[in-house]
Amino acid sequence: MANMLFVFSLIMIWTMLLYHMFLMQGGFWHFMTYRKPIPEWQKKMVNLPKVSVLIPAHNEEVVVAATLRAMSRINYPKDRLEVILINDNSSDRTGEIAQSFADDFPFIKVVKTTPEYAGKGKSSALNYGLTQSSGEILVVYDADNTPEKDGVYYLVMGLLNDPDAGAIVGKFRVTNAYETLLTRLINIETICFQWMAQAGRWKWFRIATIPGTNFSIRRSIIDELGGWDEKALAEDTELTIRVYELGWHIRFFPAAITWEQEPQTLKVWWKQRTRWARGNQYVVLKFMGQLFELKRKKIVFDIFYFFFTYFLFFFGVILSNSLFVLNLFFDIGLEVGNMTMVLWILAFLLFVTEVFVTLSIERSEFNLQNFFTVILMYFTYSQLWIVLVIYSLYLEMKRVLFNQDVKWYKTDRFG
Repeated sequence: MANMLFVFSLIMIWTMLLYHMFLMQGGFWHFMTYRKPIPEWQKKMVNLPKVSVLIPAHNEEVVVAATLRAMSRINYPKDRLEVILINDNSSDRTGEIAQSFADDFPFIKVVKTTPEYAGKGKSSALNYGLTQSSGEILVVYDADNTPEKDGVYYLVMGLLNDPDAGAIVGKFRVTNAYETLLTRLINIETICFQWMAQAGRWKWFRIATIPGTNFSIRRSIIDELGGWDEKALAEDTELTIRVYELGWHIRFFPAAITWEQEPQTLKVWWKQRTRWARGNQYVVLKFMGQLFELKRKKIVFDIFYFFFTYFLFFFGVILSNSLFVLNLFFDIGLEVGNMTMVLWILAFLLFVTEVFVTLSIERSEFNLQNFFTVILMYFTYSQLWIVLVIYSLYLEMKRVLFNQDVKWYKTDRFG
Protein backbone atom coordinates (compact mmCIF):
# COMPACT_ATOMS: atom_id res chain seq x y z
CA MET A 1 0.00 0.00 0.00
CA ALA A 2 2.80 2.42 0.96
CA ASN A 3 4.56 1.77 -2.33
CA MET A 4 1.40 2.46 -4.35
CA LEU A 5 0.83 5.74 -2.50
CA PHE A 6 4.45 6.71 -3.02
CA VAL A 7 4.25 6.05 -6.77
CA PHE A 8 1.02 8.04 -6.93
CA SER A 9 2.68 10.99 -5.21
CA LEU A 10 5.61 10.88 -7.64
CA ILE A 11 3.18 10.90 -10.57
CA MET A 12 1.54 14.05 -9.16
CA ILE A 13 4.90 15.77 -8.74
CA TRP A 14 6.24 14.83 -12.16
CA THR A 15 3.02 15.81 -13.89
CA MET A 16 3.40 19.34 -12.54
CA LEU A 17 7.11 19.51 -13.35
CA LEU A 18 6.61 18.39 -16.95
CA TYR A 19 3.65 20.70 -17.41
CA HIS A 20 5.70 23.67 -16.25
CA MET A 21 8.50 22.66 -18.59
CA PHE A 22 5.93 22.67 -21.39
CA LEU A 23 4.75 26.14 -20.31
CA MET A 24 8.34 27.36 -20.18
CA GLN A 25 8.88 26.38 -23.81
CA GLY A 26 5.72 28.19 -24.90
CA GLY A 27 6.58 31.19 -22.75
CA PHE A 28 10.06 31.45 -24.23
CA TRP A 29 8.58 31.30 -27.74
CA HIS A 30 6.08 34.03 -26.84
CA PHE A 31 8.90 36.16 -25.42
CA MET A 32 10.75 35.90 -28.74
CA THR A 33 7.74 36.90 -30.86
CA TYR A 34 5.34 39.14 -28.93
CA ARG A 35 6.84 42.41 -30.23
CA LYS A 36 6.46 41.55 -33.92
CA PRO A 37 2.88 42.89 -34.35
CA ILE A 38 3.53 46.17 -32.47
CA PRO A 39 4.51 48.28 -35.55
CA GLU A 40 1.29 47.22 -37.30
CA TRP A 41 -0.80 47.65 -34.16
CA GLN A 42 0.41 51.22 -33.69
CA LYS A 43 -1.43 52.21 -36.86
CA LYS A 44 -4.73 51.75 -35.01
CA MET A 45 -3.67 53.95 -32.11
CA VAL A 46 -5.71 56.94 -33.29
CA ASN A 47 -8.85 58.40 -31.73
CA LEU A 48 -7.80 56.80 -28.47
CA PRO A 49 -10.54 55.89 -25.96
CA LYS A 50 -10.78 57.49 -22.55
CA VAL A 51 -9.00 55.45 -19.90
CA SER A 52 -9.70 55.35 -16.16
CA VAL A 53 -6.78 54.10 -14.06
CA LEU A 54 -8.07 52.75 -10.74
CA ILE A 55 -5.66 52.56 -7.79
CA PRO A 56 -7.19 51.22 -4.54
CA ALA A 57 -5.18 52.45 -1.54
CA HIS A 58 -5.50 51.69 2.16
CA ASN A 59 -2.76 53.15 4.39
CA GLU A 60 -0.23 53.45 1.58
CA GLU A 61 1.68 56.57 2.65
CA VAL A 62 5.01 54.74 2.27
CA VAL A 63 4.60 54.08 -1.46
CA VAL A 64 1.79 56.26 -2.81
CA ALA A 65 4.03 59.20 -3.79
CA ALA A 66 6.24 57.00 -5.99
CA THR A 67 3.15 55.43 -7.55
CA LEU A 68 1.48 58.74 -8.41
CA ARG A 69 4.79 60.17 -9.63
CA ALA A 70 4.90 57.27 -12.12
CA MET A 71 1.26 57.92 -13.05
CA SER A 72 2.04 61.58 -13.75
CA ARG A 73 4.56 60.46 -16.39
CA ILE A 74 2.25 58.07 -18.24
CA ASN A 75 2.58 58.39 -22.00
CA TYR A 76 -1.10 58.72 -22.91
CA PRO A 77 -3.10 61.79 -24.03
CA LYS A 78 -3.95 63.56 -20.79
CA ASP A 79 -7.34 64.73 -22.08
CA ARG A 80 -8.22 61.03 -22.53
CA LEU A 81 -6.90 59.91 -19.15
CA GLU A 82 -8.09 59.97 -15.56
CA VAL A 83 -6.08 58.47 -12.70
CA ILE A 84 -8.30 57.76 -9.70
CA LEU A 85 -6.67 57.13 -6.34
CA ILE A 86 -9.30 55.38 -4.21
CA ASN A 87 -8.53 56.28 -0.61
CA ASP A 88 -10.13 53.36 1.20
CA ASN A 89 -10.56 54.11 4.89
CA SER A 90 -6.92 55.16 5.37
CA SER A 91 -5.82 56.38 8.78
CA ASP A 92 -2.40 57.63 7.67
CA ARG A 93 -1.27 60.36 5.23
CA THR A 94 -2.31 58.48 2.07
CA GLY A 95 -5.10 60.95 1.23
CA GLU A 96 -2.97 64.02 1.99
CA ILE A 97 -0.05 62.85 -0.17
CA ALA A 98 -2.36 61.83 -3.00
CA GLN A 99 -4.18 65.15 -2.91
CA SER A 100 -0.89 67.01 -3.38
CA PHE A 101 -0.52 65.23 -6.73
CA ALA A 102 -4.15 65.89 -7.65
CA ASP A 103 -3.52 69.60 -7.04
CA ASP A 104 -0.61 69.56 -9.51
CA PHE A 105 -2.02 67.23 -12.17
CA PRO A 106 -5.62 67.78 -13.36
CA PHE A 107 -5.97 64.22 -14.66
CA ILE A 108 -5.26 62.79 -11.18
CA LYS A 109 -8.09 62.79 -8.68
CA VAL A 110 -8.58 61.39 -5.20
CA VAL A 111 -11.85 59.87 -4.05
CA LYS A 112 -12.68 58.54 -0.61
CA THR A 113 -14.82 55.44 -0.19
CA THR A 114 -18.24 55.97 1.31
CA PRO A 115 -19.38 53.88 4.32
CA GLU A 116 -21.06 51.14 2.27
CA TYR A 117 -17.76 50.49 0.46
CA ALA A 118 -15.16 51.51 3.05
CA GLY A 119 -12.80 49.07 4.73
CA LYS A 120 -14.13 45.94 3.04
CA GLY A 121 -11.10 45.18 0.91
CA LYS A 122 -9.76 45.70 -2.59
CA SER A 123 -12.83 44.49 -4.50
CA SER A 124 -15.11 46.87 -2.65
CA ALA A 125 -12.74 49.78 -3.21
CA LEU A 126 -12.58 48.98 -6.94
CA ASN A 127 -16.36 48.85 -7.11
CA TYR A 128 -16.51 52.31 -5.58
CA GLY A 129 -13.84 53.57 -7.98
CA LEU A 130 -15.94 52.23 -10.82
CA THR A 131 -18.81 54.50 -9.79
CA GLN A 132 -16.48 57.50 -9.87
CA SER A 133 -14.90 56.75 -13.26
CA SER A 134 -15.95 57.53 -16.82
CA GLY A 135 -13.42 55.76 -19.04
CA GLU A 136 -14.35 53.27 -21.75
CA ILE A 137 -11.34 51.23 -20.67
CA LEU A 138 -10.38 50.52 -17.06
CA VAL A 139 -6.79 49.94 -15.99
CA VAL A 140 -6.00 48.66 -12.51
CA TYR A 141 -2.76 49.12 -10.56
CA ASP A 142 -1.93 48.35 -6.96
CA ALA A 143 -0.82 51.28 -4.81
CA ASP A 144 2.84 50.14 -4.81
CA ASN A 145 3.11 50.01 -8.61
CA THR A 146 5.30 52.22 -10.77
CA PRO A 147 4.37 51.39 -14.38
CA GLU A 148 6.76 52.25 -17.17
CA LYS A 149 5.76 55.29 -19.23
CA ASP A 150 4.21 53.28 -22.06
CA GLY A 151 2.50 50.75 -19.79
CA VAL A 152 -1.05 52.10 -20.15
CA TYR A 153 -0.49 52.77 -23.87
CA TYR A 154 0.37 49.10 -24.46
CA LEU A 155 -2.55 47.85 -22.35
CA VAL A 156 -4.91 49.94 -24.49
CA MET A 157 -3.11 48.91 -27.69
CA GLY A 158 -3.84 45.26 -26.95
CA LEU A 159 -7.58 45.89 -26.59
CA LEU A 160 -7.83 48.07 -29.72
CA ASN A 161 -6.08 45.47 -31.86
CA ASP A 162 -7.72 42.35 -30.47
CA PRO A 163 -11.51 42.72 -30.66
CA ASP A 164 -11.98 39.32 -28.99
CA ALA A 165 -9.94 40.29 -25.93
CA GLY A 166 -11.95 41.35 -22.92
CA ALA A 167 -8.82 42.16 -20.95
CA ILE A 168 -5.10 42.65 -21.55
CA VAL A 169 -2.54 41.52 -18.98
CA GLY A 170 0.96 42.99 -18.73
CA LYS A 171 3.96 41.71 -16.84
CA PHE A 172 5.40 42.98 -13.58
CA ARG A 173 8.91 43.16 -12.18
CA VAL A 174 10.17 43.47 -8.62
CA THR A 175 11.53 46.85 -7.52
CA ASN A 176 13.18 45.59 -4.33
CA ALA A 177 14.51 42.32 -5.79
CA TYR A 178 17.90 42.53 -4.07
CA GLU A 179 16.91 43.95 -0.69
CA THR A 180 16.81 40.61 1.15
CA LEU A 181 17.19 36.92 0.44
CA LEU A 182 13.39 36.65 0.52
CA THR A 183 12.92 39.32 -2.16
CA ARG A 184 15.52 37.57 -4.33
CA LEU A 185 13.50 34.36 -4.05
CA ILE A 186 10.25 36.20 -4.81
CA ASN A 187 11.87 37.87 -7.81
CA ILE A 188 12.78 34.47 -9.27
CA GLU A 189 9.30 33.15 -8.51
CA THR A 190 7.75 36.16 -10.25
CA ILE A 191 9.74 35.72 -13.45
CA CYS A 192 9.45 31.94 -13.64
CA PHE A 193 6.11 30.96 -12.19
CA GLN A 194 4.04 34.05 -12.99
CA TRP A 195 5.57 35.86 -15.99
CA MET A 196 6.66 32.73 -17.86
CA ALA A 197 3.66 30.62 -16.84
CA GLN A 198 1.31 33.35 -18.13
CA ALA A 199 3.24 33.52 -21.40
CA GLY A 200 3.21 29.74 -21.84
CA ARG A 201 -0.49 29.41 -21.12
CA TRP A 202 -1.26 32.16 -23.61
CA LYS A 203 1.00 30.71 -26.31
CA TRP A 204 -0.27 27.14 -26.08
CA PHE A 205 -3.89 27.54 -24.98
CA ARG A 206 -4.82 31.22 -25.55
CA ILE A 207 -5.54 31.45 -21.82
CA ALA A 208 -4.27 34.04 -19.36
CA THR A 209 -5.28 34.95 -15.82
CA ILE A 210 -6.03 38.51 -14.77
CA PRO A 211 -3.55 39.48 -12.03
CA GLY A 212 -4.29 41.89 -9.22
CA THR A 213 -2.46 44.68 -11.02
CA ASN A 214 -1.30 45.90 -14.45
CA PHE A 215 -4.26 44.94 -16.60
CA SER A 216 -6.85 46.69 -18.74
CA ILE A 217 -10.45 45.63 -19.19
CA ARG A 218 -13.39 46.92 -21.17
CA ARG A 219 -15.75 48.87 -18.96
CA SER A 220 -18.76 47.25 -20.65
CA ILE A 221 -17.60 43.87 -19.31
CA ILE A 222 -17.29 45.05 -15.71
CA ASP A 223 -20.71 46.70 -15.97
CA GLU A 224 -22.26 43.50 -17.34
CA LEU A 225 -20.66 41.41 -14.59
CA GLY A 226 -21.81 43.77 -11.87
CA GLY A 227 -18.30 44.66 -10.71
CA TRP A 228 -15.81 42.73 -8.60
CA ASP A 229 -16.77 39.88 -6.25
CA GLU A 230 -16.35 41.32 -2.74
CA LYS A 231 -16.23 37.87 -1.15
CA ALA A 232 -13.23 36.77 -3.20
CA LEU A 233 -9.78 37.21 -1.69
CA ALA A 234 -8.35 36.45 -5.15
CA GLU A 235 -10.69 38.82 -6.97
CA ASP A 236 -8.45 38.66 -10.04
CA THR A 237 -8.75 34.89 -10.58
CA GLU A 238 -12.48 34.97 -9.91
CA LEU A 239 -12.96 37.81 -12.40
CA THR A 240 -10.94 35.88 -15.00
CA ILE A 241 -13.40 32.99 -15.08
CA ARG A 242 -16.42 35.27 -15.38
CA VAL A 243 -14.81 37.19 -18.26
CA TYR A 244 -14.22 33.95 -20.14
CA GLU A 245 -17.77 32.87 -19.47
CA LEU A 246 -19.03 35.96 -21.31
CA GLY A 247 -17.23 34.72 -24.42
CA TRP A 248 -14.10 36.90 -24.27
CA HIS A 249 -10.50 35.85 -24.01
CA ILE A 250 -7.69 37.46 -22.03
CA ARG A 251 -4.42 38.28 -23.81
CA PHE A 252 -1.00 38.32 -22.18
CA PHE A 253 0.98 41.24 -23.63
CA PRO A 254 4.29 41.67 -21.75
CA ALA A 255 5.15 44.95 -23.50
CA ALA A 256 3.12 46.60 -20.72
CA ILE A 257 5.47 46.56 -17.73
CA THR A 258 5.00 47.69 -14.16
CA TRP A 259 7.35 47.49 -11.19
CA GLU A 260 6.02 46.56 -7.77
CA GLN A 261 7.28 46.09 -4.25
CA GLU A 262 7.38 42.62 -2.70
CA PRO A 263 7.40 41.58 0.98
CA GLN A 264 10.79 41.92 2.65
CA THR A 265 9.96 39.89 5.77
CA LEU A 266 8.63 36.37 6.15
CA LYS A 267 5.70 37.56 8.27
CA VAL A 268 4.40 39.90 5.57
CA TRP A 269 5.05 37.29 2.85
CA TRP A 270 3.14 34.65 4.84
CA LYS A 271 0.07 36.84 5.23
CA GLN A 272 0.07 37.93 1.60
CA ARG A 273 0.57 34.45 0.16
CA THR A 274 -2.00 32.97 2.54
CA ARG A 275 -4.52 35.42 1.10
CA TRP A 276 -3.50 34.39 -2.43
CA ALA A 277 -3.79 30.68 -1.68
CA ARG A 278 -7.11 31.04 0.14
CA GLY A 279 -8.42 33.21 -2.67
CA ASN A 280 -7.55 30.66 -5.32
CA GLN A 281 -8.98 27.84 -3.22
CA TYR A 282 -12.20 29.85 -2.90
CA VAL A 283 -12.35 30.22 -6.69
CA VAL A 284 -11.72 26.51 -7.27
CA LEU A 285 -14.44 25.49 -4.83
CA LYS A 286 -16.83 28.11 -6.20
CA PHE A 287 -16.57 26.93 -9.80
CA MET A 288 -15.74 23.21 -9.48
CA GLY A 289 -19.42 22.48 -8.85
CA GLN A 290 -20.27 24.34 -12.06
CA LEU A 291 -17.71 22.66 -14.34
CA PHE A 292 -20.25 20.99 -16.60
CA GLU A 293 -22.39 24.13 -16.77
CA LEU A 294 -19.61 26.46 -17.90
CA LYS A 295 -19.92 27.52 -21.54
CA ARG A 296 -16.24 28.03 -22.26
CA LYS A 297 -14.61 24.61 -21.97
CA LYS A 298 -11.18 26.21 -22.24
CA ILE A 299 -11.57 27.76 -18.81
CA VAL A 300 -12.56 24.37 -17.38
CA PHE A 301 -8.98 23.33 -18.10
CA ASP A 302 -7.73 26.34 -16.15
CA ILE A 303 -9.96 25.63 -13.16
CA PHE A 304 -8.65 22.07 -13.11
CA TYR A 305 -5.10 23.46 -13.26
CA PHE A 306 -5.77 25.51 -10.12
CA PHE A 307 -7.37 22.46 -8.51
CA PHE A 308 -4.32 20.37 -9.40
CA THR A 309 -1.94 23.05 -8.12
CA TYR A 310 -3.62 23.84 -4.80
CA PHE A 311 -4.92 20.37 -4.01
CA LEU A 312 -3.47 17.39 -5.91
CA PHE A 313 0.11 18.57 -6.45
CA PHE A 314 0.67 19.72 -2.90
CA PHE A 315 -1.09 16.60 -1.64
CA GLY A 316 1.38 14.55 -3.70
CA VAL A 317 4.39 16.37 -2.25
CA ILE A 318 3.09 16.08 1.31
CA LEU A 319 2.30 12.40 0.82
CA SER A 320 5.72 11.51 -0.60
CA ASN A 321 7.58 13.44 2.12
CA SER A 322 5.43 11.92 4.87
CA LEU A 323 5.92 8.37 3.64
CA PHE A 324 9.66 8.85 3.31
CA VAL A 325 10.00 10.26 6.86
CA LEU A 326 7.74 7.58 8.35
CA ASN A 327 9.82 4.89 6.69
CA LEU A 328 12.91 6.19 8.48
CA PHE A 329 11.39 5.42 11.88
CA PHE A 330 8.85 2.67 11.21
CA ASP A 331 8.67 -0.29 8.88
CA ILE A 332 5.72 0.65 6.66
CA GLY A 333 6.84 -1.56 3.80
CA LEU A 334 8.10 1.29 1.67
CA GLU A 335 10.72 0.17 -0.83
CA VAL A 336 12.58 3.26 -1.98
CA GLY A 337 14.57 1.73 -4.81
CA ASN A 338 17.29 3.21 -6.97
CA MET A 339 14.77 4.30 -9.60
CA THR A 340 12.89 6.40 -7.07
CA MET A 341 16.07 8.13 -5.96
CA VAL A 342 16.93 8.80 -9.60
CA LEU A 343 13.48 10.37 -10.13
CA TRP A 344 13.96 12.61 -7.10
CA ILE A 345 17.37 13.77 -8.33
CA LEU A 346 16.01 14.33 -11.85
CA ALA A 347 13.11 16.35 -10.43
CA PHE A 348 15.58 18.63 -8.66
CA LEU A 349 17.73 19.02 -11.79
CA LEU A 350 14.68 19.69 -13.94
CA PHE A 351 13.48 22.37 -11.50
CA VAL A 352 16.86 24.14 -11.52
CA THR A 353 17.16 23.91 -15.31
CA GLU A 354 13.64 25.23 -15.93
CA VAL A 355 14.11 28.17 -13.61
CA PHE A 356 17.55 29.16 -14.85
CA VAL A 357 16.60 28.92 -18.52
CA THR A 358 13.60 31.11 -17.75
CA LEU A 359 15.81 33.66 -15.98
CA SER A 360 17.82 33.99 -19.19
CA ILE A 361 15.01 36.11 -20.69
CA GLU A 362 15.87 38.85 -18.19
CA ARG A 363 19.59 39.42 -18.73
CA SER A 364 20.06 41.26 -15.45
CA GLU A 365 18.86 38.14 -13.60
CA PHE A 366 21.04 35.62 -15.45
CA ASN A 367 23.96 35.55 -13.03
CA LEU A 368 25.91 33.27 -10.72
CA GLN A 369 24.29 34.63 -7.56
CA ASN A 370 20.84 33.66 -8.81
CA PHE A 371 22.11 30.21 -9.81
CA PHE A 372 22.89 29.41 -6.17
CA THR A 373 19.68 31.15 -5.07
CA VAL A 374 17.67 28.81 -7.31
CA ILE A 375 19.29 25.77 -5.69
CA LEU A 376 18.48 27.16 -2.26
CA MET A 377 14.96 27.96 -3.44
CA TYR A 378 14.17 24.30 -4.10
CA PHE A 379 14.99 23.23 -0.54
CA THR A 380 13.56 26.24 1.32
CA TYR A 381 11.14 28.59 -0.43
CA SER A 382 9.41 25.89 -2.48
CA GLN A 383 8.98 23.68 0.59
CA LEU A 384 7.59 26.59 2.60
CA TRP A 385 4.78 26.88 0.07
CA ILE A 386 3.67 23.38 1.04
CA VAL A 387 3.14 24.39 4.67
CA LEU A 388 1.41 27.59 3.58
CA VAL A 389 -1.07 25.80 1.32
CA ILE A 390 -1.98 23.36 4.11
CA TYR A 391 -2.56 26.27 6.48
CA SER A 392 -4.61 28.16 3.89
CA LEU A 393 -6.77 25.14 3.18
CA TYR A 394 -7.40 24.74 6.91
CA LEU A 395 -8.54 28.39 7.16
CA GLU A 396 -10.72 28.11 4.08
CA MET A 397 -12.40 24.92 5.30
CA LYS A 398 -13.03 26.58 8.67
CA ARG A 399 -14.56 29.59 6.90
CA VAL A 400 -16.94 27.36 4.94
CA LEU A 401 -17.90 25.12 7.87
CA PHE A 402 -18.54 27.97 10.31
CA ASN A 403 -19.80 30.50 7.74
CA GLN A 404 -17.13 33.00 8.73
CA ASP A 405 -16.68 36.40 7.11
CA VAL A 406 -13.69 36.92 4.85
CA LYS A 407 -11.18 39.44 6.17
CA TRP A 408 -9.01 41.19 3.60
CA TYR A 409 -5.31 41.57 4.46
CA LYS A 410 -3.47 44.51 2.93
CA THR A 411 0.19 43.82 2.31
CA ASP A 412 2.47 45.95 4.47
CA ARG A 413 4.86 48.22 2.53
CA PHE A 414 8.50 49.06 3.11
CA GLY A 415 10.18 52.43 2.75
